[in-house]
Amino acid sequence: MDGSREKPKTTAGLDLGDKYSYLCLIDTQSGEVMEEGRLRTTPEAFRRRFASEQPLRIAIEAGTHSPWASRVLEECGHEVLVANARKLRLIYANKRKTDEVDAENLARLTRLDPKLLYPLKHRGEDSQSHMAIIRSRQALVGARTQLVNHVRGAVKSFGGRLPKCPAVSFHKKASAHIPEALWAALGPVLEQIGSLTQRIRGYERQLEAISKERYPETELLRQVEGIGPLTALTFVLTLEDPHRFEKSRSVGAYLGLVPARDQSGDRDPQRRISKEGDEMLRRLLVGSAHYILGPFGSDSDLRRHGEKIASLGGKNAKKRAAVAVARKLSVLLHRLWVSGEVYDPLYNTHRREQQEEAA
Repeated sequence: MDGSREKPKTTAGLDLGDKYSYLCLIDTQSGEVMEEGRLRTTPEAFRRRFASEQPLRIAIEAGTHSPWASRVLEECGHEVLVANARKLRLIYANKRKTDEVDAENLARLTRLDPKLLYPLKHRGEDSQSHMAIIRSRQALVGARTQLVNHVRGAVKSFGGRLPKCPAVSFHKKASAHIPEALWAALGPVLEQIGSLTQRIRGYERQLEAISKERYPETELLRQVEGIGPLTALTFVLTLEDPHRFEKSRSVGAYLGLVPARDQSGDRDPQRRISKEGDEMLRRLLVGSAHYILGPFGSDSDLRRHGEKIASLGGKNAKKRAAVAVARKLSVLLHRLWVSGEVYDPLYNTHRREQQEEAA
């Protein structure tokens, strides 16, 4: 919030429901409840209620309706805090959980200290619409995977086995190996798989065009081997503003690629990664890390880092190596985005060699 703006005299909590939302207004000074009620969860209802209201500090939970709701409320002149729902134990652990109580708790947490909400920043409307294309493509990929698995399982139940092949060519290569008795059942499924593949390709062409026209910074990220147009665009749309992070290494934590912590006194057990942040981007980065570490990956600092971790052995060594490379990859991509530098795959190696020669 701009320091020149006067602190709102009223704090609001708005619990967003699918049809109705519950509102609680609290006096910032006294903490007394000034108003409680509900309104329809529509942009029109929000504008009617809040357009003429004095400036408020309004807390809402992140969810399906929070992107458009936050934009509408900000257009009406209010300060909006989008609370991280995963962090709000006060609400989810409450044994008297109701929408009205949730709204009041949001308002009181905001009055006490907005940092307790772990506020999030939503994407802009354009970024949200472009991300919707990525998620629609992902939904079709998931549907295609389920259908492919169904066909393979059905053929196995008849004693057959389909050849290994990429999902994009499955509907063509599998047709010659379908038992005659199963053709009536699986023929239409193969047609549907082919149709999904065409639609997925259409989304990919659309995303490629969007990247070139609207997000030229994705070219900086695609300098890194293993980073394709989908991962680059998802990274840019998820972070949206690279300057949100003072340090590039903060991006790894933001995407849930660092170990979670449960430290208390002398007790500090090793935990798995926190898996906070955007799940799809985290999965794409791990997929890129597997490519970097795989047989087609070229020599690079990232590959050497992963191989070093994998060489230590132990349970799930390869998985730990992939996650570690994904974490470093997220830091590298952010650094390239901010600096605009030309990527040198062996930058750290060359620098160490120069330091050794100078010594």
